[in-house]
Amino acid sequence: MNDTRRAGGPAPLEVRIARKAYRAASGGRLDVLDDVTLALPAGEVGALIGPSGCGKTTMLRIIAGLDRDYDGTVRRPAGRLAMVFQEPRLLPWRTVEDNVRLVAPDIDDAALTRLFDLLELSAHRTHFPRELSLGLARRAALARAFAVDPALLLLDEPFVSLDAALAVRLREELALLIDQRAVTALLVTHDLAEAARLADRVFLLSPRPARVLAEIPLRPARRDRSETALATMTAQLTERVAALAPGRTQK
Repeated sequence: MNDTRRAGGPAPLEVRIARKAYRAASGGRLDVLDDVTLALPAGEVGALIGPSGCGKTTMLRIIAGLDRDYDGTVRRPAGRLAMVFQEPRLLPWRTVEDNVRLVAPDIDDAALTRLFDLLELSAHRTHFPRELSLGLARRAALARAFAVDPALLLLDEPFVSLDAALAVRLREELALLIDQRAVTALLVTHDLAEAARLADRVFLLSPRPARVLAEIPLRPARRDRSETALATMTAQLTERVAALAPGRTQK
């Protein structure tokens, strides 16, 4: 049994997943999530960090309502939901602008122009996905997500496989968009520096079946983090992840 509902008003994202399992090829049961509980306050950015294959993407799919075969409850903030996948997933037969307007048909020209200007996509509005670099395609995916003016944004490693300089630039653009829209966001990442730059709090997950091992509020606030503070936060996160690794004794 599961329950995915929208909460009224500026409510937090609340996730309580008692169990999520798949039927394995051998015929047995593969447990993916076990007793996962987390709450993300309205307007904050949370980062899910855990070993590969522990169930992070599965959790995002459950929160998005794409997977309803689980035991538990999910309460989402009232309003629209947007999701950015690991791959841009643009329709190849539509232009960048048409891909965005497909999900946000009522967006006015001025708002769309501002969004394209911010993401440096104005020169590519009439281009098709095959004409875009991976970085531009990821920008188009972000434009599509923010065009619906989401109350909740889910991001599944949106900058994976990009070169370091481009990833830094896109993180800055994403942070600016989140601050401008006051959106609640949950990010899956393996990059601890990315978590330090974007997140207000980090949820550390165990190996499969995943559960939340620790919740770490990040301070200072995102807008006030210097490069020195970011380096310190990244080092602290690295220590916490190492301390929670299998075979290590937690302090």
